Amino acid sequence: MNDYLALTKPRITWLILMSTAIGYYFGHQGALDWALLLHCLMGTGLLASGTATLNQWYERDADARMHRTGQRPIPAGRVAPLNAFLFGLALIVAGAVELALAVNALSAWIGFATVASYLCLYTPMKQRSWWSTTVGAFPGAMPPLIGFAAARGELTAEAWILFAIIFLWQFPHFYAIAWMYRDDYARAGIRMLPVVEPDGRSTSRQIMAFALLLVPVSLLPAFFSMTSHWYLAPALVLGGLFVRSAARVAADRTLLNARGVLRASVIYLPLLYLALVLDSRFLGL
Repeated sequence: MNDYLALTKPRITWLILMSTAIGYYFGHQGALDWALLLHCLMGTGLLASGTATLNQWYERDADARMHRTGQRPIPAGRVAPLNAFLFGLALIVAGAVELALAVNALSAWIGFATVASYLCLYTPMKQRSWWSTTVGAFPGAMPPLIGFAAARGELTAEAWILFAIIFLWQFPHFYAIAWMYRDDYARAGIRMLPVVEPDGRSTSRQIMAFALLLVPVSLLPAFFSMTSHWYLAPALVLGGLFVRSAARVAADRTLLNARGVLRASVIYLPLLYLALVLDSRFLGL
């Protein structure tokens, strides 16, 4: 059971669910419907878990060639590929049914689009082009749209602001990981940017550019009545710290500095979400 749980990547799923909950929170009007939120999180969690499982099923040969992933359940031989495929498929079907029947059609369609674009576009593209990171950022930023659609039944500017924040946040996060494990990716034939351009200059420029772009986009909630102006202070501080970590890796492309960007990204998003929720509560939303 631990191996099947590992296939679902729970450490990534919790971040997806957090983003979904933020979308739901800003999409709801009136009293918060906790039962609907639970169904939304359950459906999204099942979809995310199934997608992670099928991704590992597809990449099992590449995973076997990497030190970082060689001991995952499928390449290590603890879960048979067919069993993993059926398990992942069952999770996706269950998640889609949960969203369609217990939430609404829009959230289910967005969830389906997320799964399809991740598995049919992003996953196979990783071994063909470094542009896979950009393609993968689209399904990666979908969770708040699922949550917002579950609560509101439509997508408004507020939903797309949340989408844009996560979309931009992913680039420094994943390029830092790609730089840290570039040798592993090269060994597996995965064409991440640091593999294609080993000197890391393009990677560090991408990290810096997207960290800078994230700062003004993260301020938009205050200008769309999602928060008050007090939210601007923590957003600017968090953005400044994130940019500082990006500047360090741009100046000196070391493993330590790349790890610093990764650490900053993992801290940044939950704290920004916390600032969003606390300030919106101050407004009485």
